[in-house]
Amino acid sequence: MSDLTELGLAGARDGLLARKFSSLELTDAYLAAMAAARVLNCFITETPDKARAMARASDARLVSGNAGKLEGIPLGIKDLFCTKDVLTTAASHILDGFIPPY
Repeated sequence: MSDLTELGLAGARDGLLARKFSSLELTDAYLAAMAAARVLNCFITETPDKARAMARASDARLVSGNAGKLEGIPLGIKDLFCTKDVLTTAASHILDGFIPPY
């Protein structure tokens, strides 16, 4: 199969629904791309373990038929949205070390 990160949103969704690949495989492809481009400093906080756990849960929902419209699609979330138990700084040193409990 071609590089999973080259699929568009519809291609990734269709591939997941057709079980051509799993959400975990798709997530790992994006995590590898992030690691390869780390020198660009695009992401402030990376959460690969959380992403893989969420991908496994999505795979279970896809198999059971309880999937949402975008189930299993990896997302990059801007650092200004608070995410429970994830370092959130809004790219500001004022918030260095802030890990929201909500």
